[in-house]
Parts: sequence; structure tokens; C-alpha cells
Amino acid sequence: MSNLYNNGGRVNFKRGGGKISTTKKETADKPKKKKNIIQRLRAKILPTFGEQFKKAKDAGKKTFKSTRDDKTKGKLEYSTKTAAEVKAAKKRMSNRERASVGDTSKQLSDKGAAFKLARKSGKKEFTHKGKKYSTLLKGEKPNKKLPELSGKTSRKIKKFIG
Repeated sequence: MSNLYNNGGRVNFKRGGGKISTTKKETADKPKKKKNIIQRLRAKILPTFGEQFKKAKDAGKKTFKSTRDDKTKGKLEYSTKTAAEVKAAKKRMSNRERASVGDTSKQLSDKGAAFKLARKSGKKEFTHKGKKYSTLLKGEKPNKKLPELSGKTSRKIKKFIG
């Protein structure tokens, strides 16, 4: 009677008796089916892209040619690196190393280089392709200098400011 209400044993009963489901243990004890002969032949004659990738990666190759695509059969070379491996390798490379490989994602544009040069040299504006641009960053306010005062007025202001 405790089996009806207790799911600890993972055996459920429906009303009127009879088992509905069993535990994973009971289903795992069944022998696994062997691969069909047709599937094994297909894997040898016409392997999928994933099977070709796995075979090349297990063999330690850097690239492989896929025989799956009808139009480009055996013409295109594919890398055996996964997307995660490529991303990890890019993280390790410096910007200069990326540039030498041909990756332009982290390089400055012409306008960016002109901006950087003008800002380093202390200019307020720079010209790029005939247009004038400011060297101020977004949210940065221009530095307003007060005019130089002389005489009594400057002494009064200095005294007031402290």
C-alpha cells in the first residue's frame, strides 16, 4: 500500500492495478541494439560531415576535405578546430598578432587613428576627409579658462576664493 503513495521507489500504479512506468535502472539493464549493417556501410561509403570531422580530429589533422556536398565535393577544406577553441586562441593573441594574421576587428579605422593622434598632440579639433571633428570624448566638456585679470580685481577675487 505504501508504494501507491511513495515515489521513492519510482514505481507508479494506475487505478485498477498495472504498472505505468519503471525506474531508469530497469530500462538500463536491457541490452543495447547493435548498429544496423546498413548504417555501418553508409558510414564507410558516405559519412556525414560530423563523422568526417570527428575522424579527422581523432587522427590529429588540422584540416580535412568534406565529401558530403555535391557541388564542392572534396574541394573545400575545413578546420578541425571548434568555435570554442578558435575563440580561446583569439583571446590569447595580442592585437598585433591578430593584425599579422589578417584579423582587422581590433584595429583602428583611419578616422580613429586621426582622432587618437590629434588628441595626443593636444589639439581641440582635427580634419578627416574634409570634415572637422572635435577631440572631446562623449560626455566630456570643453575646458573653459577664465581670462587673466590684473590689478585690484584679481586680488579681490583671490581673496574671496581663498
